[in-house]
Amino acid sequence: MDNRARGRGAAINPHNKFFKQSTEYTSEDWQQWEDPEVNPKTQFIEEESKTLLSVSDSPDLGNFHSVNPYRGCEHGCIYCYARNSHEYWGFSAGLDFETKIVVKKNAPQLLEKLFNSKKWQPTSIHISGNTDCYQPGEKKYRITRQLLEICLRYRNPVSVLTKNALILRDVDIFEKLAKLNLVHGAISITSLNEDLRHKLEPRTVTGKRRLQVVKTLTEAGVPMGVMTAPIIPGLNDHEIPTIIEAAAENGALWANYTVVRLNGAIATIFDEWVHHHFPDRAAKVLNQIKECHGGKVNDSRAGYRMVGEGNFAEHIRQLHHLACRKFFKGSEIPELDATQFMRAGQMRLF
Repeated sequence: MDNRARGRGAAINPHNKFFKQSTEYTSEDWQQWEDPEVNPKTQFIEEESKTLLSVSDSPDLGNFHSVNPYRGCEHGCIYCYARNSHEYWGFSAGLDFETKIVVKKNAPQLLEKLFNSKKWQPTSIHISGNTDCYQPGEKKYRITRQLLEICLRYRNPVSVLTKNALILRDVDIFEKLAKLNLVHGAISITSLNEDLRHKLEPRTVTGKRRLQVVKTLTEAGVPMGVMTAPIIPGLNDHEIPTIIEAAAENGALWANYTVVRLNGAIATIFDEWVHHHFPDRAAKVLNQIKECHGGKVNDSRAGYRMVGEGNFAEHIRQLHHLACRKFFKGSEIPELDATQFMRAGQMRLF
């Protein structure tokens, strides 16, 4: 009998490196949680944040301005690099990351305050730099929609990355932003194999549905791309050309990728997961990940951490490059326009 919690990616709560004590769950805990009468639903922890904007100075993401309405993510993607950030808030990177979601309720007010500051130099902001802004909780809180409305009101360019079809709820705003050349969109597609997708990302929509999202937003005028990320050797690397071809057929203009890296607690979580779901090839998968990162499952060096190095990483790079050159031939990505920005009270001539 499988005593893992249904609909969750992680089956464990690895020790938080900032804590001296840890909690270990037993099979009896899982059985109890599967009872809908006692199963604790996802907890939403509302907070009033002091800051909202995160600016990356990493050489891999230079001058990258991101906004994240939520900490933690209900999607439960087993490989998610954001898991480790949950430890800073006193939680585990495992099951806690998927079930204890911190909601920045005042995010819209913080963004508007930022835009009204004389220090703000108009530049594109990215919603979902860490966790998905269209995860299930957004249906209730509608924070992402409010952020988009503010970007439209102030004419500040914005880009959005998600793997949830909930983004289509806001197609009316995206269409208005697109007419002003103020928005780019991207959909993350890790696999079109539904069995693998369900194991990797248990609370996300299917790959087929994500392609429909790309098509719908493209038809609304939004320049769309896909993130074939992360590429996990031995699991989804062979799907690269298929995903890119399907994305292009549905209107995508570009595709990017990253090679999976298992930093911090994610190494423990992923190791348990891959041995449980793919016991016949777990060793092969882990060894090929190590081959991409100099013999380790993680390499934090700038320039290598996202794409890896070595023969297998080069194979992935070439496969992705050739597919993009073939299926996106002639595609052009319009540069977003930051010249239209106006603070509150400024007069628009047209």
